[in-house]
Amino acid sequence: MRTIQVTGSGRMKLRPDTTRLTLTLSGVEPEYDAALSASADGTKALGAALEPVGIAPGELKTQTFHITTEYEGYEENGRWKQRFLGYRYLHVLVVDFDADNQLLGRILGALAECPANAELQIAYTVRDPERAKTALLAAAVADAGTKARALAEAAGVTLKTLQSIDYSRGEQRFAVPTMDALARPTAKANFELDIVPEDIDVSDTVTIVWEIG
Repeated sequence: MRTIQVTGSGRMKLRPDTTRLTLTLSGVEPEYDAALSASADGTKALGAALEPVGIAPGELKTQTFHITTEYEGYEENGRWKQRFLGYRYLHVLVVDFDADNQLLGRILGALAECPANAELQIAYTVRDPERAKTALLAAAVADAGTKARALAEAAGVTLKTLQSIDYSRGEQRFAVPTMDALARPTAKANFELDIVPEDIDVSDTVTIVWEIG
């Protein structure tokens, strides 16, 4: 049986419609219980600050949480040693909301008054990435079909039964970072932002084999 193998590609530019705010709480406490308490207190403070500007407590979700032991190295009598400093907690929380500069400004203003000292990261994404992935895959399949028909016509053969589809789904990045690792605002302000995020450029491929006659 003779076959033809073609790889099709799909590419899309997506306009971001969702802002993703990442808040990172971290610190070192002398006792394990104190590290847990500090993380919990910081999370409650963030929730209390965001609720008046329209972010419900349940919308602030944990992405990463862990507590590890913290040591520091020092030299004593020509020997390298370590001393125990305490327990480091890391709590990363994320919240998604409509891509709205006015809303983002209100949120940053609210965080300026929050007692929790969280690092901020702002990124833009799409609310329904699965729909975009499906459209991207359909475009890749259509491209493979177009190429296969053109090759078959040029070679003087005809496409017959589709034999196989090989798709190794890659990790698609449906987000574009805008502001990285920002310290929290230090004073209450009416933040007027003019942010226009760049389009999200995504692509995917699929390989299809047809029998030819």
